[in-house]
Amino acid sequence: MKKLLARLEKAADWLDSDDPEEPAYDPVHFGTVLVVTLIAVGALYWLLWTLLVYEGGLPAKLSALAQLASGGNPGPDAFEGWLGNTAALILAAAAVAALHAIYRKAAAKK
Repeated sequence: MKKLLARLEKAADWLDSDDPEEPAYDPVHFGTVLVVTLIAVGALYWLLWTLLVYEGGLPAKLSALAQLASGGNPGPDAFEGWLGNTAALILAAAAVAALHAIYRKAAAKK
């Protein structure tokens, strides 16, 4: 019985040993990564939905603008939601510019 307990204690010590070079698992960091990922996905969904779907989306506004420029009558509600579509376009352009700047900075370090 003492041999069995000694072996179990040795196995428990082996499982309990931590390598200082190995990163530690932290549930708080894992939870934070999950929450931040969900927020980022939600923000991306809102941005793309507002840009492409809300009140017809930006393509419908551009089509109505082209129709108006060619002398046609796009209709009374063709430009509804243009403020939201334009705000989403500006935010999308700012996000792409920020990501491009981060990429160029990382590429310059190589």
